[in-house]
Amino acid sequence: MPDPYAKRLLWYLFAGSRGGENRIRIIDLLKARPYNTNQLAQELDLDYKAVQHHINVLEKNNIISKTGEKYGVLYFISNYLETNMEAFNEVRSKIKLRDED
Repeated sequence: MPDPYAKRLLWYLFAGSRGGENRIRIIDLLKARPYNTNQLAQELDLDYKAVQHHINVLEKNNIISKTGEKYGVLYFISNYLETNMEAFNEVRSKIKLRDED
């Protein structure tokens, strides 16, 4: 059952704080398949440490989850986000990303 407060959290994570656009880009990739931090950094052309920061923010807020240890860690979208994907898509549609002219 979707969380009635999910939209508020998603607005904060993606529109109300710095780095929201990169967090959306990370989620967009993880919706397609799991990635590790290095793969995300390469795919998004971002610094590894920046991706690590965004991963930590998303994980702390239960938006993504991980499997594995150390260098073998893969990230997935969480069950929480899957349940609230409609809210994510609504928030995402209202945020204009730089590469979506």
